[in-house]
Amino acid sequence: MMQESDLEPLELDPPTSTRLGKAPATGGSDEDGALVYLGSRPTYSCANCSTHLALQDELISKAFSGRDGVAFLFHSAVNIKQGKKEDRMLLTGMHTVADITCCGCGTSVGWTYLKAFEASQKYKEGKFIIEKEKIVKDNAWTLDS
Repeated sequence: MMQESDLEPLELDPPTSTRLGKAPATGGSDEDGALVYLGSRPTYSCANCSTHLALQDELISKAFSGRDGVAFLFHSAVNIKQGKKEDRMLLTGMHTVADITCCGCGTSVGWTYLKAFEASQKYKEGKFIIEKEKIVKDNAWTLDS
């Protein structure tokens, strides 16, 4: 019969919730500065270096405009570095935003909404715009053997 002292502890990945929350302004990576890996879940990654940027579950809308065309609105993003905040006139009015870059390669990928001045735009506060041309979709499909 096995005894408790014969058992070795299992190393398990910590659980992740569907909602990752906002990435820190100091880099968007974990506490020790390492890039966050979102595991085998469907993600959007940087088109330049393949660093994970957001979970597909965090996508709110594909109907936004970025600097260079179509952009997506996300609840949260990881592995991003936030630039300095500035007031910017956008198509939907004045907003306080900060540009975001990929922590993996430094490519500018979009911005985060820090403040919306119009009541109808307040839902964007704390959300992230990532330009479609800067990301690739990874469905995390696997073949059963």
